[in-house]
Amino acid sequence: MTSGSGLQAGLKNRHLTMIAIGGVIGAGLFVGSSSGIATAGPGILLSYALVGTLVVLVMRMLGEMSAANPTSGSFSAHADRALGRWAGFSIGWLYWFFWVVVLAVEATAGAKILEGWIPAVPQWGWALIVMVVLTATNLVSVGSYGEFEFWFAGIKVVAIGAFIIVGALAIFGVLPGAHTDKAGLGNLTDHGGFLPNGPGAILTGVLLVVFSFMGSEIATLAAGESEDPRRAVTKSTNSIIWRIGVFYLGSIFIVVCLLPWNDPSIKAQGSYVAALDSLGIAHAGQIMNFIVLTSVLSCLNSGLYTASRMAFSLGGRGDAPKAFARTTSRGVPMAAIIASVVFGFVAVFFNYAYPDTVFLFLVNSSGAVALFVWLVICASQLRMRRIIERESPEKLVVRMWLYPYLTWATIALIVFVLGYMLTDTKGESSGRTTVLLSLLVALAVIVVSVVKERVRGGRATAVADTDTDKVSVG
Repeated sequence: MTSGSGLQAGLKNRHLTMIAIGGVIGAGLFVGSSSGIATAGPGILLSYALVGTLVVLVMRMLGEMSAANPTSGSFSAHADRALGRWAGFSIGWLYWFFWVVVLAVEATAGAKILEGWIPAVPQWGWALIVMVVLTATNLVSVGSYGEFEFWFAGIKVVAIGAFIIVGALAIFGVLPGAHTDKAGLGNLTDHGGFLPNGPGAILTGVLLVVFSFMGSEIATLAAGESEDPRRAVTKSTNSIIWRIGVFYLGSIFIVVCLLPWNDPSIKAQGSYVAALDSLGIAHAGQIMNFIVLTSVLSCLNSGLYTASRMAFSLGGRGDAPKAFARTTSRGVPMAAIIASVVFGFVAVFFNYAYPDTVFLFLVNSSGAVALFVWLVICASQLRMRRIIERESPEKLVVRMWLYPYLTWATIALIVFVLGYMLTDTKGESSGRTTVLLSLLVALAVIVVSVVKERVRGGRATAVADTDTDKVSVG
């Protein structure tokens, strides 16, 4: 492997724009929204609005730190400086773990769709093909990752935009040739009210939708390889409100207006497919499957990129093997990419061999990592703001609103959501199981980081003592 000069600025502004937009549109939006609607009814809009507000606030904090110091380690590097080595090490490895498990989940989801189209290739074969192709893309150069993500995200954006326009026309009865007998604003209140299952369902809905927002932070990791990192971070941070407002709240609003929330087709077909089908649009299911597949490939592409860049950053800080911090002549951290994808392949194997034991543990134990990451970003920002103001106040081009009050309010909301998850005891992937297993893994990683720091400190002391002895002898 040729040792290059580090990561290179291979991402163009148009790549960063689409990475930022595409980051908030995960496959979870298309696949997971049906269970949220079934649980909270039209009130799921409040669940999305609550989580969306949380993400906007967290991204504002991350934007403040990343605009002042753009780095491929993003929040892990900020935590390292603001809270201590243990925090940067722990949250960096937990985040890496989260994304390599996501690789397996998304590869399997994409394989199911592809097997439905071409059954001659078995599902595990499609999962392998998808992983190999996207690994090759990431290994070529950061520019090839950016180009793939530009088109993947573009398809998602156009698809959701078209869905909102078509849906809005149908709701107001002006879509020619469509079956609009079930559509209308009345669906928001006509079937048991706006909150048919009571106000508590809003919080249950939060638990179901919170994880579909993970990915908003990818733009801050990618900014380190862009032409103008500070401008890229500022732009993506400032646009997060309209992105969440349009793509999440806008599209879910259309879904719950096109169909009654308790229509059985929502759960059977998925919310977006059922909404399109209700209008009598030909091949709606296949169109939606193509869009979901695009989202899956986009998530896989970004997941591999994100995991490898976090591993690269950890390697550079001495918290991972040094090989992870080496790059090829094209600025690609090859060892970090290969290590991430190997773990992804292992997770895919567990998904097929031990789906109800090992893989279930992997999914549950990484499930609450999103909330842990957001919590660490909040805690880091409380300290980093004072550091930046003291050392280089001119770098505060993005500022957290109402600091520090909104930061503390965000911390309280995240802790409340984690606490509420502990009351959810239904099923093998209940909120309580997810939080407890994620805490167990987080605790194990923190213990490793503390032990590592003590060993490192002991070695440093030993070296210093040796040097002192040499000086005194001399």
